[in-house]
Amino acid sequence: MNRTLTPYTLVKPAAGRLGLAVLAGAGAAGAAITLTAVSAWLISRAALHPPVLHLMVAIVAVRACGLGRGVLRYLERLLGHDAAFRILGDLRVRVYTRLERLAPAGLAGYRGADLAQRLAADVDAVVDLITRVVLPYTVAAIVGLASVLVVGALVPAAGLTLAVALLVVAVGVPVLQQAAARRADGRLAPLRGELTTGVVDLLHGLQDLSAYGRTGAHLAGLEAVDARLTAAQRRSAAAGGLSAAVTVLSTGACVLAGLVAGTLAVRAGDLSGELLALVVLTPMAVFEIAGPLPVAAQHYAAARASLRRLSDLPTPPRPRTVAGELAWERPRINTRGWDRAVPEVRVMGASAEWVPGWTAVRDVDLVLRPGARVALTGPSGSGKSTVAALLVRFLEPRAGRITLDGTELREIAPERVREVVGYLPEDAYLFDTTIGANLRIGRPEATDGELWAALKSACLDEFVAGLPDGLETLVGEHGMALSGGQRRRLGLARLLLTDVRVLILDEPTEHLDEATADALTRDLLAAAGERTVLLITHRTAGLEDFELVRM
Repeated sequence: MNRTLTPYTLVKPAAGRLGLAVLAGAGAAGAAITLTAVSAWLISRAALHPPVLHLMVAIVAVRACGLGRGVLRYLERLLGHDAAFRILGDLRVRVYTRLERLAPAGLAGYRGADLAQRLAADVDAVVDLITRVVLPYTVAAIVGLASVLVVGALVPAAGLTLAVALLVVAVGVPVLQQAAARRADGRLAPLRGELTTGVVDLLHGLQDLSAYGRTGAHLAGLEAVDARLTAAQRRSAAAGGLSAAVTVLSTGACVLAGLVAGTLAVRAGDLSGELLALVVLTPMAVFEIAGPLPVAAQHYAAARASLRRLSDLPTPPRPRTVAGELAWERPRINTRGWDRAVPEVRVMGASAEWVPGWTAVRDVDLVLRPGARVALTGPSGSGKSTVAALLVRFLEPRAGRITLDGTELREIAPERVREVVGYLPEDAYLFDTTIGANLRIGRPEATDGELWAALKSACLDEFVAGLPDGLETLVGEHGMALSGGQRRRLGLARLLLTDVRVLILDEPTEHLDEATADALTRDLLAAAGERTVLLITHRTAGLEDFELVRM
């Protein structure tokens, strides 16, 4: 994803299958046109009552084309969609990888719903280039050229008319269509993203909007966006209707030109009467193939807007190099023994900013010795969570150094850092699935016994045991079926299941009463064992077992 996305880079992963799909599609389209042409000749010839043996070749050709068209069309769809899905998977992984490397600092200016729109709908629209643009245009170009040559060989004027009409439909109409609907199609993807964001905000913030009497204003904003989206879709549809009309007129013009020119050729003795039907009806079959091209061009305009939105995502910063190799190409540099021992973490004079020009933390010094218990305290907004983001490489320091057993953190692949340093953020994400499935994200191979042990360490085992479905209980979207404290403890249990050696816990006792918070803190220390614990909290009570560091 570091390169600019282009149609060529998109089709490259499945170019072979796409080429076979083009050949199959051209064969199917050729069979359909040949079926019409040969059938027209056969009927005209049969009207003269020749010996049946004179018609046998044409009869066999009609049967072969009828059967071959279905088989080749199936192969085209099979190969074309196989190529499209391979490209879809490759592109979605590349987009997700870019988002993963950017998150969270590089995505601070994006809304979650807009990013979801890019990852889902925009990727789907871009892949439409394969099945709805590349394949139809390539197939139409091959069979169109062949048809023009055949008709032109019989009646040059009819062949020239067919060539001009095909150029009008394949090139002229899309150009006019894009000129008429460029603004509309270019606005469709951004407007859909804006509407999706607004709807998600409405659903997630409905209680707050209702409490402050702002539901009506938010709905009015959504209606305005929906009106702009509808207007853009109408302009796009109007352009599509215009293209359909021009296509029908072009077909009629070709048929009429073929009839007039063919009749004159028959009268002049330059064309046999049986071939007149072929000259007249072949353009109709050709336009069955070329007719969808204006719609394909319309899909291209929409896909190009989605392509721009994907290309506009920031490029992840290139990591520092070590001995001439990229850091993420050397994921285990100086990490020998981390899987068995607890490393030392040092922060030396680190400064960082989420937004350029606004410093979140400045000149932070922190030492996490193996097995240490450190509580990072301070008021809200003092930068405690920013320090946690630095330690797991969610954010890069603008100044200063951070080391893991003496190795510069920025010289270690981010994913490798997170195998060693685990972070439980204040808003840990829960997936819309069961409690057990959410826990197994931390350790997929964990047994039920290990899950219950983690829940016990997080003081959540009694609650889950009291549920009718136990570990199979669905938590709902974002864990909304649980209370705030229960969601936090479930995230904590998930972190305890991992093999990380350094635990960073951001406000794990928030929303808990003092007695439960103190009990959870004690259980945390017991569950952590020899692992290092960095507790981020604004509480001052119950921290007797921690070394206090104030921001």
